[in-house]
Amino acid sequence: MALRLCSRVLRDSSLVSRLLLGTTRQESATWFLTAGSSRGQRNGFIFTPACFITSDAFLNRLMKGKAVEADGSSYRLPASVLPDSAEQLSLLMRHPDQPENAKVLKVALIGAPNAGKSTLSNQLLGRKVFAVSKKVHTTRSRAVGVLTEEDTQIILLDTPGLTTVSKVKRHNLEKALLEDPWNTVKEADIVVVLVDVSDRWMCGRLDFEVLKCLAQHTDIPAILVLNKVDLLKTKDRLLDITTELTCGVVNGRKLRVRTVIKPPKAEKRSERQPEPSPDVDTAGLEGDADPSSALSREQLKALRSQQGWAHFKDVFMLSSVDKEDVDTLKNYFMVAAKPGSWQYHSEVLTDQTPEQICTNTIREKLLENLPQEVPYSITQSIELWDDGENGELDISVKLYTKKDTHMRMVIGAGGQMVGRMAREAGEDLSRVFLRDVRLKLSAKLKV
Repeated sequence: MALRLCSRVLRDSSLVSRLLLGTTRQESATWFLTAGSSRGQRNGFIFTPACFITSDAFLNRLMKGKAVEADGSSYRLPASVLPDSAEQLSLLMRHPDQPENAKVLKVALIGAPNAGKSTLSNQLLGRKVFAVSKKVHTTRSRAVGVLTEEDTQIILLDTPGLTTVSKVKRHNLEKALLEDPWNTVKEADIVVVLVDVSDRWMCGRLDFEVLKCLAQHTDIPAILVLNKVDLLKTKDRLLDITTELTCGVVNGRKLRVRTVIKPPKAEKRSERQPEPSPDVDTAGLEGDADPSSALSREQLKALRSQQGWAHFKDVFMLSSVDKEDVDTLKNYFMVAAKPGSWQYHSEVLTDQTPEQICTNTIREKLLENLPQEVPYSITQSIELWDDGENGELDISVKLYTKKDTHMRMVIGAGGQMVGRMAREAGEDLSRVFLRDVRLKLSAKLKV
């Protein structure tokens, strides 16, 4: 069996020709990923998005699955969310309309805050149902996304970024941010660990909370997804990052990165240990971030010295905003699905209520448009949710602020800020509910 670094294998059978894919000698336990040189390439490394490292056996299964799909299956439009709570609940309660030989896969997406978990979930679902912003802690509780195609149902368990007790207390966050990711992993068939490779503080080592989570659930297969590769200026760094975050081991086989052309600066850089994040949580490093942790002090001590995890089954390199990249990962899930009963009806897209989607979408706009800590202190109250005369959905939401200065920020000069956020959120909700949405936002000082 040989490890493979594959490029868009689900659209064509070509592989990355400039990478040495390993040796077939049975006695060798060392596997190679080598960056080659080419005319016109400054650093000697050719990077093609949507790459992943896998085994020959799994690659063959993927190719067979793609051949069946290409033979002729009709494209299915993504489901939508019903704007009526009672109807949405009724849909969630409907008996799954599964076919014979149904398959299912529960996928838990975990990672540090702002790694791109919700963006990836939205792209997999084909519709934006999870809030996304550049600020951390946009996702405040676990939510489920359901992707159903043919005889297969993929259940995406989107979780808040893994954090610590001290950070929850410091920023006055909900306890769900502590509990939901850990509880979610327990019920997953596969764990996807997302890492933002464009973040120089975080890409050199796995988040300590992620390592703790993986160490407590070694029986659940895990894959590594290097996200936001489109933002990485030096693509040859991907090989170093892969080696660091996998401890040089993928699917039980050792990897050794050998670049044909390696600048002196790169040699010095690889010798240096990654710098600690400026936002590193000292409480977490002391091992008391999660009092309920099942790991012993010795295990925690060992994890603190680790940069990565040596038990990843496969590694993906992609951009979660690129549909073609994400399609590769989606097909991977389809092939990995096992025979089993569906959990939801095929028309279900998410387990969120329409009101939850609305408030999460508004929170996204608050995070995107307001500075620093202001969005985190704002609470919402839905005042109106009604069908209009022409089939549109009328929604009115009141935003409560703790300070008068915050309220003025929300409103903006001449009401421009609150008007823009209402317009942007309304457009997003229209695409989720598949009907016109007229959203009105107002701000009030909370006494």
